[in-house]
Amino acid sequence: MTTPKIIVLDDDPTGSQTVHSCLLLMQWDVETLRLGLQDDISIFFVLTNTRALSPDNAVKRTREVCQNLKSALAQENINDFLVVSRSDSTLRGHYPLETDVIAEELGSFDAHFLVPAFFEGGRITRDSVHYIVSDGVETPVHETEFAKDSVFGYSYSYLPDYVEEKTQGKIKANEVQRFTLADIRQGIKDRLRQLNNNQCVAVDGETQSDLDQFASDVLAVAQEGKQFLFRSAASILTSLAQLGKQPIPAEEMGKYDATPNPGVVLVGSHVKKSTAQLYALLEEETVTGVEVDVKQLRDDPNNRDKLLTAILQDIKTAYENEQTPVIYTSREELQFETTQARLDFGVEVSSFLMDIVRRLPKNISFLISKGGITSNDVLSDGLQLQSARLLGQILPGCSLVRTPETHPQFPSLPVVLFPGNVGDNQGLVTVYRRLNKHHG
Repeated sequence: MTTPKIIVLDDDPTGSQTVHSCLLLMQWDVETLRLGLQDDISIFFVLTNTRALSPDNAVKRTREVCQNLKSALAQENINDFLVVSRSDSTLRGHYPLETDVIAEELGSFDAHFLVPAFFEGGRITRDSVHYIVSDGVETPVHETEFAKDSVFGYSYSYLPDYVEEKTQGKIKANEVQRFTLADIRQGIKDRLRQLNNNQCVAVDGETQSDLDQFASDVLAVAQEGKQFLFRSAASILTSLAQLGKQPIPAEEMGKYDATPNPGVVLVGSHVKKSTAQLYALLEEETVTGVEVDVKQLRDDPNNRDKLLTAILQDIKTAYENEQTPVIYTSREELQFETTQARLDFGVEVSSFLMDIVRRLPKNISFLISKGGITSNDVLSDGLQLQSARLLGQILPGCSLVRTPETHPQFPSLPVVLFPGNVGDNQGLVTVYRRLNKHHG
């Protein structure tokens, strides 16, 4: 069975966290999309970063990507493809906006599957209820901090109810089809053949083999001409792409270091887990913390250049002392009068961090970027990449990519994309040690 081309529109750059060897595209003009379609690897990612955008802008960007994709597919004469709208495993994102636009632009899908299971991050779905598993405890996702997100909050872990809430009743809970573990394990080809008219289907998954079985049935029925769309987290991608093991094991990824010098760590995410990981990393003897006080940015925008100069000086001093600078935003959660003001300030902070990235010492050996949106901005804005090759995972759920050897400032630089909510408290320390081992 030939594998169709799997085109992933990723709403932040961490969705490739379960696959390897493929291309990540930071731009989506027709020529760049053709690079992805021509690549030998069956799957590629378009990093749309829509989770950082307002609903209107997310719609606009998704539409632009899909229209360009239509041209690119026609030029490459490709008819056999699957589209995945990859989003957050804790259900935060522009659903159903993105899947609606994809369906409008790319044709008549028979179904869209909600597959939020992400095993590397401890997210499973059983009986259509989505759980986060932490230290062996299963918590329905609506009882976690993610459900209270000021931009993407929600009230239900039972996926049919989540769909009714998010579609504002356009799709009723009782209209959502459910593929339970029992269904998947006994085979769902017949049910897949019955689907039509972009039917919404909630998909269970407790282990990778559940999704392997689901994907195998989906790929078989897609060969018969059914058109399917996915709204999913990362784990289903492993099952669809069938890539096998990555070239270099996680523990040995220090082999990719660009130079024998120290690297740099950038921590933008401020969820609890990121903060715990940051504090653990700051205990390491070979690192120096460099705090970016975001309150100063908010309260005194005119002081921006002065703040930037001071931080760059701290980084230079640490680096000259053979220390790895750990640049992190202050941990206090600031309050804003409106959601838009909060989003706008997020863009402001990110643009400040990217000014830092562009001015880092040229001969650093690696860059670790903590936080989904931060990582996206590092690739597309800080490093200004058109594409990067994903080498694999340095920790479950954490991708290592490398800049092209032709990069004007940081050639062949390994960059770790470390999502905010992934890894245990020692996660950042583990990744740092794997890349920094040449310093003893």
